Amino acid sequence: MTEDTFRMSSHRPYLLRALVQWINDNQLTPHILVDAGMPGVQVPPSAIKDGRVVLNIADRAVMGLEIDNTSVSFAARFSGVSHPVQVPISAVLAVYARETGQGMALPDDIPGHEPSLDDEDDTPPDDTPTPDDTPPKPAGGRPHLRVVK
Repeated sequence: MTEDTFRMSSHRPYLLRALVQWINDNQLTPHILVDAGMPGVQVPPSAIKDGRVVLNIADRAVMGLEIDNTSVSFAARFSGVSHPVQVPISAVLAVYARETGQGMALPDDIPGHEPSLDDEDDTPPDDTPTPDDTPPKPAGGRPHLRVVK
């Protein structure tokens, strides 16, 4: 099958679920870093700091955690008051264990090629490295986590 005839679903929710399971299996506390400015993010405004929010998604901290292919949803207490939380998968920047910091920034989805009627140019993309060998910025401008020792 070619790229034009077969489209795979997003890999991000699968990575998120796998990492949360890995963190839970090691008896650690999974947290997610969320871009609170993305459309569809529903968290209490008081929890947002610098446009982001860190959410503890451990079973003992939330009720009804569901991670499906489009969103993370649950109910949690913020300052003693229960709030529903909804986070689109696209707004999840990273998942990590609170105790160790181990985890990963979730990569952007690989953009697919959507052929159109006007798309008759079969020229391959220019993959020439930049002159100063500076790596190009990632698509979507997602931050990269750095491990600080």
